[in-house]
Amino acid sequence: MHIDEINPVRKFDVGASKKITISHFANITLNADEQVTFVGVGGEEVDVVKKDWGYYLTPSINKRLTNFNLNTFLVQNSRGNIYIMAVEKASMYKFHEYIKQTNQRVIINLSDIYCAS
Repeated sequence: MHIDEINPVRKFDVGASKKITISHFANITLNADEQVTFVGVGGEEVDVVKKDWGYYLTPSINKRLTNFNLNTFLVQNSRGNIYIMAVEKASMYKFHEYIKQTNQRVIINLSDIYCAS
């Protein structure tokens, strides 16, 4: 793994209907079978794992994300771009307000999908 810190931090605006400023702090290069875990202030964890064929972009949606009190959604913005979003269960109201204010739509709540094993 290699981390390139961005100094000064790169700031840029996003959002078609509501301006949001993003701060870009670092680039992380992973080799196959390496993982980075992002930890929220509430202790929730979101992993990214590099494989030789690509990436796992989230932990298991129906197990680990749920255990960390995160719901997972497939969301489309007004430009047609599609995103995976992991939402803190305690912040669902904020998420729905954000979706409304930024003119996006939930395609599917991935947390509701049940697959028998």
